[in-house]
Amino acid sequence: MNQQKVINSLPSHLQPFVAIQDYTAYTPRDHAIWRFLLKQLSFSLKDSAHPTYFEGLAKTGLGFDAIPKIEDINACLNKLGWRAVAVDGFLPPAVFMEFQAQRVLAIALNIRSFDHMLYTPAPDIIHEAAGHAPFLIDIDYAEFLQRFGELGMRAINNQHDLDIYEAVRELSIVKENSASTAQEIELAQDRVESLQKKSVTPSEANLLARLHWWTVEYGLVGDIDNYRIFGAGLLSSLSESTTCLNDEAVSKHPLSINAIRTSYDITTAQPQLFVTQSCRHLSQVLEEYGRHMCCDRGGVSALEEAQRSGSVVTAQYNSGLQVSGKLNRVLRDAVSNAIYLGTEGGTQLAYGDKELAGHGRDYHSHGFGSPIGRLVAMERCLSAYTVDELKRHHIEMGKNVLLNFLSGVQVSGKLEAILRREQKNVLFSLSDCTVVDIDGTVLFDPTWGTYDMAIGDSIVSVFGGSADQQAFPLYESPSNTATLKHDYDEHTQNQFELYDLIAGTNRPDIALVEKIAQDASLDWLLKFEALEKTTDIELRQQLIRQLNSIANNASEETGTLIKGGLLRLG
Repeated sequence: MNQQKVINSLPSHLQPFVAIQDYTAYTPRDHAIWRFLLKQLSFSLKDSAHPTYFEGLAKTGLGFDAIPKIEDINACLNKLGWRAVAVDGFLPPAVFMEFQAQRVLAIALNIRSFDHMLYTPAPDIIHEAAGHAPFLIDIDYAEFLQRFGELGMRAINNQHDLDIYEAVRELSIVKENSASTAQEIELAQDRVESLQKKSVTPSEANLLARLHWWTVEYGLVGDIDNYRIFGAGLLSSLSESTTCLNDEAVSKHPLSINAIRTSYDITTAQPQLFVTQSCRHLSQVLEEYGRHMCCDRGGVSALEEAQRSGSVVTAQYNSGLQVSGKLNRVLRDAVSNAIYLGTEGGTQLAYGDKELAGHGRDYHSHGFGSPIGRLVAMERCLSAYTVDELKRHHIEMGKNVLLNFLSGVQVSGKLEAILRREQKNVLFSLSDCTVVDIDGTVLFDPTWGTYDMAIGDSIVSVFGGSADQQAFPLYESPSNTATLKHDYDEHTQNQFELYDLIAGTNRPDIALVEKIAQDASLDWLLKFEALEKTTDIELRQQLIRQLNSIANNASEETGTLIKGGLLRLG
């Protein structure tokens, strides 16, 4: 399946977040980075990664010779019931989770730069493809990942979450841009740190993100004294996949729901990690958190938590009617039953996650409000009565009605329409309508127009975002910060030709290897590629001496890479 066909198969509100992988945009050095790191990771992880990792590498279309094509990954993932799409850097958390819920692996199209091979703060194709994809061959893990997506896309976020997302995305882009100044990097770093230091009660989405981090990204499996790596963040990092094994430097804790109490910093190595016993254990911990999420518990506490978030949420009545918008009013009675909800700004009414015709944000542009609960002298929820039964209670279309709720809320007006779905009443529309609470406070005035009243005696679920994302997308468009393309000087571009020549043959011409060995201005990675290919003993010794010299005089990061590579070659 080609990239465009996969994109076309996605819900329309997700399609703007997908990019097309232009395979020709990768440089010969990019492919060399992939080759070096995949080989090095496989060597480094041979005793520490979960065995499924290596089996999955082979079964998900990830060869060592070149950066994989999204089409090739798709061909392999389709056999597992998954798909893959290319994306540009960090995605909004709710969007990332919805891709996961759709069994779609979002793969960053860029690859880490030559200067940040050991660790990159930005998502890249090594992390996404070589970190996440291999474990999809495990059915239990794949189902766990999908379930995580289902809960994640319904988690309620707040403005602080969105600010953190934009700041981290900007920092990752600035750090990967070779043209960035030290001041620009420092400013971006300061912005992230400033937001992280803010005293903000973690949102539901933030707590779930912590659980995702300590399992999917940085998880260990086994027990405290005998564990293997399965987290994608560790599997794609040469540095942390090694340092994490030092139990004195990185403490290990049994995974439990208490992991959500531990925050994380995406820009630095983690001082502690959590060990899960199995995929079954992962799912149990996830469901334990899910049982306490607003989407599961509903009720007044969920409504009030959603109101405090200040974000777009959906409140679902037991009748099935869904109200999506920013809650600005939640009334409760003396025993903490929710009795009224109100929204501000554009609001959507939906049923079964589909917007009701004529009840989108344009129509409810000034907000929406409605009672919750049962009527006096009616033994069942108002949604359960047939039209004939309603008439016996003096509720009839075209006539004035008086609806007295047990809460004391009163609705009076002319009933113009009853909207029914699946043999249930879900919405009354009244003209010349007045709504007051038990204290006589006016909640709706006849001069405001038609009053649409949601029907239901309880709120069974409250979740983040809108019910119908296609009609009311949580994010109108992708982030306005985009990853930057590198500009290479003439010397670097000339090296790319040498990378190509070396990669294109199993036994390179001796003159080509001599040229690479004699030019001290060339990348160490190019020299390493030549070392891997040549069989000439004298040239190999010369290249090894050069690489050791570079490692001893270069940055710690470069030295670690070179020495690790030489150790692998023996």
